[in-house]
Amino acid sequence: MTRMVAHGAASAAPRSADVARVAGVSRKTVSRVLNNEPYVSDEARRRVLEAAEELGYRLNQAARALASGRSRSIGVVALGTAGYGTASLLVGIEKAVRDAGYALRMVNTVDGEPEGIAGAVSSLLEQGVDGIVVSEPIVEGEVRVGIDVPLLFLGAPPAFTSARTLTAGVGAFELARAATDHLLDLGHATVHHLAGPQQWYASKDRIEGWRAALTARGAYEPPLIEGDWSPESGFEAGRELAADPSVTGVFAAGDEMAIGLIHALREAGRRVPEDISVVGFDGNPVFAYVTPSLTTVRQPFDEAAREGIRLLVHAIEAPEADLPPASEPPVELVVRGSTAPPPSHHDR
Repeated sequence: MTRMVAHGAASAAPRSADVARVAGVSRKTVSRVLNNEPYVSDEARRRVLEAAEELGYRLNQAARALASGRSRSIGVVALGTAGYGTASLLVGIEKAVRDAGYALRMVNTVDGEPEGIAGAVSSLLEQGVDGIVVSEPIVEGEVRVGIDVPLLFLGAPPAFTSARTLTAGVGAFELARAATDHLLDLGHATVHHLAGPQQWYASKDRIEGWRAALTARGAYEPPLIEGDWSPESGFEAGRELAADPSVTGVFAAGDEMAIGLIHALREAGRRVPEDISVVGFDGNPVFAYVTPSLTTVRQPFDEAAREGIRLLVHAIEAPEADLPPASEPPVELVVRGSTAPPPSHHDR
């Protein structure tokens, strides 16, 4: 009878009193279970959770926020463009925030300048968020704003301070090194680099990883070419590189630039990969279906977002506790049809 009343009351959502009645416990016990408080037996906790699921009860987050002094929300400052990498990282952040039981509040900045970032952070603080994420990339420059909540930087070093500053990387340095090592392992004497805009930290990490791989192998470091993440900039770089017969291997800092680069090389009569090998960066699955299919390094967007949000939530909910150890993001090289040994190896 009780269950029929609970389900039949279509005009009103189930309340904690309904959960208590079905579970056979007090409303205080329901509150303790749903707020994950101690001093509740395993049996009572099981009954409450089963009753809440049966009734479709959702904890009133506004009431929970009043009781805890927190808004149960996390703010995100999204920088840069809507390219595959940036968008994929934001999707990973949104899922990780939701899975942690928090609401997401986002503010976009178009160019990532310090003034825009400061304004975005201030806007989020005015909304009463419990913590803030600054996603990659971030333009260099000092940001002057007082922040009294934990602050997480993804893919970039801290640019300003807060009550507690955290960092979690996407492993761009190691991924860039793996991309460069792949070409060197195939026998290429050196690797040219088509970089992203150098004011982006994401671009800087990839340059350093490329440079470290060349240095470790004693390879010559060619002058880098700067693009802007677009296929058009890759095409322009490809026309320049196609004119140099010594170029046999190129690491592009983004998949879209790599595709533009390949198009220009082929228009100039340079075959890929027979004459020039190309490695991209990001792991956009679309480019498994172009000709030639693109060798790339896959950024661990979901893993990086999940790890960063885990640290941020810990800092929010246990501000005096030490942070748990951070895990290293995986390095995944996806070898496809755009890379091969250099022409000298073919000739032999």
